[in-house]
Amino acid sequence: MMIPYLDLSPEVSSALRSKQPVVALESTIISHGMPYPRNVETALKVEEVVRKHGAIPATIAVINGRMKAGLNKQEINKLGQMGTDVLKVSRRDLPVVIAQGFNGATTVAATMIIADLAGIAIFATGGIGGVHRGASESMDVSADLQELARTNVAVVCAGAKSILDLGLTLEYLETQGVPVLGYRTQEFPAFYTRNSGFKVDQSLETAKELANILTIKWQLGMKGGAVIANPIPEKFQLEYAPMEQAIQIALDLAQKKNIKGKEITPFLLATIEEITGGKSLDANIELVLNNAKLAAKIAKHLR
Repeated sequence: MMIPYLDLSPEVSSALRSKQPVVALESTIISHGMPYPRNVETALKVEEVVRKHGAIPATIAVINGRMKAGLNKQEINKLGQMGTDVLKVSRRDLPVVIAQGFNGATTVAATMIIADLAGIAIFATGGIGGVHRGASESMDVSADLQELARTNVAVVCAGAKSILDLGLTLEYLETQGVPVLGYRTQEFPAFYTRNSGFKVDQSLETAKELANILTIKWQLGMKGGAVIANPIPEKFQLEYAPMEQAIQIALDLAQKKNIKGKEITPFLLATIEEITGGKSLDANIELVLNNAKLAAKIAKHLR
């Protein structure tokens, strides 16, 4: 069926028609998550990892007002070079960006929407958005959480970004009926570190078990996705205390500069990268690669 404003690359279209495993990948990590050219190098490496583990990558973005599932190298390079000049697109922004014919880098929420339209059920990213620290005053809750409750796409991530209030994020997901499944972990990972002090709903040992849970969930007609929490490999994780200190410094600076809304996460990540001397960026890249690997394995078992 033709979906208005959606273009699939020939490779992704062919893979979906022949029921090959496909993994969706987001594009804000290219334009807003890392500096050029490392952003492009990482995006291409993530695609390589997906292929190496038996699935077809579908990097997702809006290009000239068209939703794209499966970017070519030129499109990835263009997003990387344009950087933060590319609009960061969530659910509310999609119709506007399409109508205006703009380019847009898709967040977790927007990537899930486009993946679902395309027929892709598994998506690898770095970390999901969530409830921001101080949300009781700011009401800053990521649209990613609502999307996870309504859209049938599972998200493989290294937990939620540790700049967030992880306890409230997990409470919100529970309220929305979103399963939080740990891959070989009892504890919900905190992006740069494997531990957070919070538990996952269920720990699973294999990609096949995870795929089976997702298949049953959707066969039962239960709307929404799932969070598949995949901790950063131990050798790449950063120490909790110094990271918490860096996050607090970044949060204080954001408050002083009155940075809010969709600008807050890129600002915090860039500031933390500066404070840690680039270590946080290195960790970010490693965890994304690790998530791409697991997503490809799960995609092969989805029915």
